[in-house]
Amino acid sequence: MMASVNLQKEIPFFDLYQRFVNDSKKGRRLQPNGKRISPGTVKNYEYTAALLQQFTEDKGFILRIRPTRRLTQREMLAEKNYWKKFYKKFTDYLYDDCGYFDNYAGQQIKNLKVFFNHLNKEMPQLAGDFHKQFYVRKEEIPIFPLLPEELGFLVYNKDFEANLKPRMRQVKDFFVFGCTVALRFSDLVALKKSNLRIMNGHHYLSVRSIKTDTDTQVKLPAYAVEIINRYRKLKIRLLPSFNKVNLNKFIKQLLEIAGFTQPVRVTRGKRGKRFELKGGAGDSRQTLRFCDVATTHTMRRTAITTMLSLGVPEAVVRKISGHAPGSKEFYRYVQWAQSYQDAETEKMFHVLEQKSLQKR
Repeated sequence: MMASVNLQKEIPFFDLYQRFVNDSKKGRRLQPNGKRISPGTVKNYEYTAALLQQFTEDKGFILRIRPTRRLTQREMLAEKNYWKKFYKKFTDYLYDDCGYFDNYAGQQIKNLKVFFNHLNKEMPQLAGDFHKQFYVRKEEIPIFPLLPEELGFLVYNKDFEANLKPRMRQVKDFFVFGCTVALRFSDLVALKKSNLRIMNGHHYLSVRSIKTDTDTQVKLPAYAVEIINRYRKLKIRLLPSFNKVNLNKFIKQLLEIAGFTQPVRVTRGKRGKRFELKGGAGDSRQTLRFCDVATTHTMRRTAITTMLSLGVPEAVVRKISGHAPGSKEFYRYVQWAQSYQDAETEKMFHVLEQKSLQKR
């Protein structure tokens, strides 16, 4: 709960926002279900604070809060216009100065609305409801998982593996393992030998998600066990260590070496308008390739879509991935997997048709 504040005419915005962050971090502010706010969510709040600080410095905009209980009707109208002006200037800053897209800009506005809602809950009539005029933009980002055949190439092609340099082999092992178990990057890098369970000769990965605080247990295939065994000399960790920035670069290099260079069309949104992203600069800009758009997220997306594409029931995949029933994000994976299954079915029908023609 927020400590009391001196209700002067104006209160510095960042004093209140920092209290909100601290309350979220230390467990004084909880989720509606009583659970603590996750460290990742607190980090997002801190990123928003840093952006707001930079915005106020770059644009000379003074952020403050006027307690609405002390305002006249005329002052309330002025306050409404103040926050309307702030929203316009801040979103312009996010899009035009920083170059962010709808999802990231929308996340900053969402964090602000959460802050104001919390402020009004703890200190009624302090900030008013001006934040309700803030619009949170969202966009559906395309998912680009590996096809099952492409994952199979990385797993089983020994000639490809033999030609990789030692560090790139570690990248391949980490990437393949991630494409198998459907864990988030934060959970993968935190894996320890204590997460491994062996029951009746079968290996299982038992993990509590850092982000969702839910338990997941995944049975490991033989190739994943081989990967783990290659790093059994590590004292604590189950897999080689990477930071996210470097691994993103390595994954792009790995998939380029593997020949996964097919063109892909990537569109992103700004202020609700879509446009295609290109690689390169100036006149040399060209359509992006699959390897160019691959990141650590590709591992989890590949694992989920591979399981769905190869017929694992949705309920089982959701249990492994940690998605809630009815999740819109999960449904996108289902749609992608269905398109793969349809394509494979069409191949079967084409073969059947050819065999029928041969008999005539």
